[in-house]
Amino acid sequence: MNMNMIMQQAQKMQRVITEKQEEIFKTNYEGKSGFVTVVLSGKKEMVSIKIDTPSLTDAEDIDALQDMIKIAHNEAVSKIDKDVEVKLGAYAKGLNGLM
Repeated sequence: MNMNMIMQQAQKMQRVITEKQEEIFKTNYEGKSGFVTVVLSGKKEMVSIKIDTPSLTDAEDIDALQDMIKIAHNEAVSKIDKDVEVKLGAYAKGLNGLM
């Protein structure tokens, strides 16, 4: 293999990785827990939060709500991480630890 061919393959791989990253960044990921739904962008920024309950007045309800928000948020982050692994994992493995 000559150096030009290696450089072309590296540039092609970089374009594909960039495209996959952009695809992830443009995707919204939803996490749910109880009556809480959290939506994050692929950059792990919160897009929205929805709480499906009429009212929360009891302190125990507030504690439960906080836990549900945390769980829903973490579920959405987990979905982003899994999508990154699916879409970019093969490229990282192909670079043999260079990434």
